[in-house]
Amino acid sequence: MKLLFKLAAKNLIGAGMRTWLNVIVLSFSFLIIIWHKGLLDGWDRQAKNETISWETGGGQYWQASYDPYDPFSLTEAHAKIPSALDSLVSTGNIAPILITQGTIYPRGRIQSILIKGISSNQKLLKIPSSLFIKNSDEIPALIGRNTATDNEIKEGDLITLRWRDVHGTFDANNIKIIGIFDSDVPTVDMGQIWVPLDHLQKMMGMPGEATIIVSNKEEQGSILAEGWKFRNNEVLLKSITDMIKMKSAGGLVMYIILLSLAMLAIFDTQVLSIFRRQKEIGTYIALGMTRTEVVGLFTIEGSLNSILAGLLAAVYGIPLLALQASRGLSIPGGSKGFGLAVADKIYPAYSLGLVVTTIILIMLTTTIVSYLPSRKIAKMKPTEALRGKIQ
Repeated sequence: MKLLFKLAAKNLIGAGMRTWLNVIVLSFSFLIIIWHKGLLDGWDRQAKNETISWETGGGQYWQASYDPYDPFSLTEAHAKIPSALDSLVSTGNIAPILITQGTIYPRGRIQSILIKGISSNQKLLKIPSSLFIKNSDEIPALIGRNTATDNEIKEGDLITLRWRDVHGTFDANNIKIIGIFDSDVPTVDMGQIWVPLDHLQKMMGMPGEATIIVSNKEEQGSILAEGWKFRNNEVLLKSITDMIKMKSAGGLVMYIILLSLAMLAIFDTQVLSIFRRQKEIGTYIALGMTRTEVVGLFTIEGSLNSILAGLLAAVYGIPLLALQASRGLSIPGGSKGFGLAVADKIYPAYSLGLVVTTIILIMLTTTIVSYLPSRKIAKMKPTEALRGKIQ
């Protein structure tokens, strides 16, 4: 076997430019597959971490009538915060949120909006609700950067807010924008305004009530009273997971095209090599090599392409991938309009498992493609091969 590897390496190097063209194309496949998958893995990790930090925590309890995709459910989607959670609420380790529909009138325009009440002492989410404590003159409010930009709102603005309370009565009051926060999670920013929980409970006539309760631990999913349903992060982050799966499926088409081009080049090279080296093959067999060993020799020659491609990809790929992993890939600002957590920069994540899996996949594919045309050698007769003829 050692002799076969030495002979295969010598023949491969002797092929010259033909070998290097195959190796270069195959190295591109290595690099692009690892880069694209690493980019998706990095986006997946960033999006989930940001969504957990800003919105889902360790999971959420939903009031039984609450449906985030049905705004009409908000009329009935509220209930008393269970007394079992009083201690956690008071320490800020659980964040009750009351949600209702409302309307704001920025600069004389009308804009429908979700009003969300959150406790000022909560420590679970990154929403800067602690700012509420320092403002008691007017109803203080927080909004995200995207909502502020879309509605031309600045910090310190007084805006009229209208809502409908639990009895169906419309009411209105001025709110003061005390802060504008930057978040990569559009579901806590787009079309939403945040006010102190106690203020919203008083405005709505719902003392001590909430729509959802953000938990700090998924293990608490079984301790809540009847009328609340627990949703863990597997459910809450499903939209992100599905999007990454869809992008991965789209990337698979690109992988197949790249691999097909590289494998076609190797296949053609092997077929041409067998056709031009008939006398050499006959000589090997005449000198005592078995047909299986000769087939193995040509298969190893083809497989070595993937090893050389991996080494070449490492030479120019490692610096490029490391540079992008440290600097990130800038994403257009309009991407946040799709409703998914997308940071201004995505930092790819290149795991050892990703690299090893890609190497194994390409080497296995290359070996199979190299073996297929080499099977014809087993049917050759040494005397005819020495004369340069194949039946």
